[in-house]
Amino acid sequence: MFSETDADKAIRFQNALISLATGGNFDGGSDAYRELREYFGQRADTREKLPDFIRRCADTSQFWGFIKYEKETYRERRELIWSAFRPLITYLEFRDNSPAVDTVTHQVLAFDPNDVTSIWQKALDRRNGDPEGAITAARTLIETVCKYILDDANVGYSDDIDLPKLWNLTAEQMSLAPSQHQEPAFRAILGNLQAVVNGLASLRNKVGDAHGQGRKAVRPRSRHAELAVNLAGAAASFLIATWKEKRGDR
Repeated sequence: MFSETDADKAIRFQNALISLATGGNFDGGSDAYRELREYFGQRADTREKLPDFIRRCADTSQFWGFIKYEKETYRERRELIWSAFRPLITYLEFRDNSPAVDTVTHQVLAFDPNDVTSIWQKALDRRNGDPEGAITAARTLIETVCKYILDDANVGYSDDIDLPKLWNLTAEQMSLAPSQHQEPAFRAILGNLQAVVNGLASLRNKVGDAHGQGRKAVRPRSRHAELAVNLAGAAASFLIATWKEKRGDR
């Protein structure tokens, strides 16, 4: 049985709009249009990638009222819709082919659909075009998740606490500090995770966009940003999953 992915849904949305804009019908009518519009419009990771005219047009009648005056020929209408849907479809196709990214996205959305999700999305979006910004967002993601967990646990921390100390405080709260375990394998894994966080903090200070750089500044490439974002996502997802289990969330 065919399982429709999010990218498939977006392509179906695009093609149905092209059909409507070029003399045909929108498959499923206004109800299907509203369902797809709501599906992508309410998600923090996709709503900003929806075409602007979708956000403005609540149903197929409003879309038709827009498109018939916006572009005169069928070719122009098709090109407009293709171009407008490209950011959404490209993002979803990449995400559908990256199970790890998808897993982190679902964890983050369930944890906090607004602030934390927005930071994660910023890290993902900046990997290729703005590696420095992606690295900074990756570091901010871990910092924010740690603070949210500590706030939930009523554990205080100073406003100027650095990331390694913040991570250690959060890890101790959830029994994730290496010193809290006797099993060598667990101690090694948790110690390596701690080292990853320390490395991200150092990397952000050296090559992120939060500080000015001199003439000999090191410029990260997209592959460095990809690695930093993936590591931060994995660390944040692990924290969230552990915190949910500790609270007894299902």
